[in-house]
Amino acid sequence: MCRNIVPLNNLEPAATEQECHDAALQFVRKISGTTAPSRVNQAAFDSAVGEIALVVTRLLGELVTSAPPKNRDDEAAKRRARSAERYEAIRVFQEEKRAARAGS
Repeated sequence: MCRNIVPLNNLEPAATEQECHDAALQFVRKISGTTAPSRVNQAAFDSAVGEIALVVTRLLGELVTSAPPKNRDDEAAKRRARSAERYEAIRVFQEEKRAARAGS
């Protein structure tokens, strides 16, 4: 899944229309392979985003879970921690690669 699309189900407070739109936009960007469609494709792009946002909103309204709602701040902190770990691992890898090149 695209890292920019965050889970929106079972949050307290519930996901907003803007969050559903943003997730739909990221999804359409991912599957279309572009962040900025050409003028000729703009209408199709915007239509797809709108339709997907409506479906996402409806889906979130219909999902049922017995799990307690997730705290938005806690979930955001977890995402930031995972991101920091990922970027630290990349940084360490790049340093090791540079050191190996310098040692050769």
